[in-house]
Amino acid sequence: MMNKIQVDGKSFEIFLENETISKRIRLIGIQLNVDYENRCPILIGVLNGSFVFMADLLKEVHIACEIGFIRIKSYEGTESSGSIKEAFGLPDGLENRDVLIIEDIVDTGLTLEYILEKVKAQNPASVQVCSLLFKPMALKSPIPELTYVGFEIPNEFVVGYGLDYNDLGRNLKDIYRAV
Repeated sequence: MMNKIQVDGKSFEIFLENETISKRIRLIGIQLNVDYENRCPILIGVLNGSFVFMADLLKEVHIACEIGFIRIKSYEGTESSGSIKEAFGLPDGLENRDVLIIEDIVDTGLTLEYILEKVKAQNPASVQVCSLLFKPMALKSPIPELTYVGFEIPNEFVVGYGLDYNDLGRNLKDIYRAV
């Protein structure tokens, strides 16, 4: 494991090692297995960032479930742009379904509020959010649906394990923070 790395000319240092991430995901998986027992939720991953987390999380989920994806873009460089650009949309047929949205990170919450509005428009039975990372200090308004959180982190820019900097670094197995 490298303690410091460069991604697109920006310096980062190790923040969360893969082993720590894996242990936390195992615990979230156990909780999902209990909470959704005898139900068949649809897990909707928010692309591109959530794909690594979602893949590892699904290996720990032993209940019947379906998966889908939505692709949203709201970041420019290291800052949230504040505007949402939906690249491809939400699965249909969510009425009376248990929906679990899988996020890599929740910071301002603007992207998540947009997604929740779209999901709720289909009248699901329940909607909850599972995010690997959460930056409480960056959140613009409370998100009651944020039920499962891997790690609460300071309001710092992070890369790796699905998270990117200028579309690079998603393939790093650990999570690094900007220095």
